[in-house]
Amino acid sequence: MVWLWPALLVAPLLAGLIGAVVERHGLRRVHKNGHVAELLFTFGLAFVIEEVVEIIWGKSPVDYRVPRLLDFPAFTIFSTNYPAFKIFMLLVSIAIFLALLIALKKTRVGLIVQAALTHPHMVAHLGHNVDRIFMVVFGIGTALAALAGVIAGPALQTQSNMAELLGPILFVVVVVGGLGSLRGAFIASLLIGLVQTLAVTMNGSLASIFGPLGPGNTLPLLADIWNVTIAQIAPIIPYVLMVVILLFRPMGLLGTRE
Repeated sequence: MVWLWPALLVAPLLAGLIGAVVERHGLRRVHKNGHVAELLFTFGLAFVIEEVVEIIWGKSPVDYRVPRLLDFPAFTIFSTNYPAFKIFMLLVSIAIFLALLIALKKTRVGLIVQAALTHPHMVAHLGHNVDRIFMVVFGIGTALAALAGVIAGPALQTQSNMAELLGPILFVVVVVGGLGSLRGAFIASLLIGLVQTLAVTMNGSLASIFGPLGPGNTLPLLADIWNVTIAQIAPIIPYVLMVVILLFRPMGLLGTRE
């Protein structure tokens, strides 16, 4: 059995160190070859890490339980119990968001990081080590990803392919919110969560609005589409929203055009 509290301390620290090493000795070397090389490197490394995890712990879910301190219903609304651990996840997420927002927007370090991303040569001429900045930022990002994985473990199935299950929807959140925008990611996550949750509760379909197809219709595909409910297509609604955003606002909700 995996315990939450030790993992909250050990996993982010270890992941941050590994992330810094990967940036220093991996990404920095392939950066000169462009973004495609960086994507190939990170995706390949992700597959390698997943295979190593499966070799050590196997493909079966790990016994990762909610700690007793948080294993109780926080409150009840309309006969539905809301676990205290979900409230803990929400509070930690908000705390991380506020900490990042304050650090990036209100501190000198945050201003240097933002400047290094957009004008690295100018920041280097001012005497800052841009390579070290990138390494530290990448390490902190990896540590936060590990922290998110630790917190989500008891709520989801803890297994080797957790990243594959969560990665697509996280990509949608980033694209809809706008690359590089914390506020955009926050708004997009709330928007997508609400839309998908509401869609699951709706059983409406084209047949319920316009009535069933006539008896003379002989197109099985059209008949199937006509009777599909909103709840059945709820999983793909975030991706439809992403396509709409890319068509009308390619930079995302709060992203900036380069």
